[in-house]
Amino acid sequence: MVSLISLLVILVISVLVTKVAAQALAHTGLSKESAKFQARSAFTGVGYTTSESEKIVNHPVRRRIVLTLMLIGNVGVISAVASLILTFVGKDITAKDTITRLVIILISLFALWRLSKSKWMENRIVKIINKALDKFSAVKVKDYVELLKLQDGYEITVLTIREDDWIHKKTLGDSNLRNEGVNVLGIQRHDGTFIGTPDGDTKIVASDQLMVYGRVENIRNLEKRKKDVSGDEEHEKAMAEQEEERRKQMKKDKEREE
Repeated sequence: MVSLISLLVILVISVLVTKVAAQALAHTGLSKESAKFQARSAFTGVGYTTSESEKIVNHPVRRRIVLTLMLIGNVGVISAVASLILTFVGKDITAKDTITRLVIILISLFALWRLSKSKWMENRIVKIINKALDKFSAVKVKDYVELLKLQDGYEITVLTIREDDWIHKKTLGDSNLRNEGVNVLGIQRHDGTFIGTPDGDTKIVASDQLMVYGRVENIRNLEKRKKDVSGDEEHEKAMAEQEEERRKQMKKDKEREE
């Protein structure tokens, strides 16, 4: 029975450790989903693709988090396997005992899975983890979603440019994307060159990957826009809609001041 209790304790600690690591990785700028994947991969020793590993090894804080997680994971997996074997091995263990312990393990795993999916539990655990990280670690606790206002219909995403796209072979100045409510934060070229905060003279060509920030609807419209007359019409329409939104916001600000 001691080995069974040890196994359950290891499982609970494993879940908590991966949640702490995922939250710490998220505070370095990774998306929450990517942070969860990275934490679970490192803990279980699954590994990453080349592009995923570069995100970790090129960032000193992420690298330190993952190295610690890999070390804990190796110990945890070995301990869990040893406890699992000992749970079902022994001279005094009967078939009934084996079935009972198997049922307990399955119920415990189901309970842990349900708890991990609980938003109520997630929010409380995250608050505790954030306070602990802020107090006891060098990881800067920042909510990037809040900082970028991504919860209000905004997003940061990457658009891969094709030859038939409306923006192909246009400069950023000519495309006037900012007046559509879309800002280009950076451009990844096919040859590996990265252009941060590109200016209006930067020309967009096929295979460029544009890191853009703006309203989800505006970005989706830009992504589908083709290089033809209809594309120009959609551009004019998008600018008119953005101007209307700007006027509404100015009116709200004026009313607030009064």
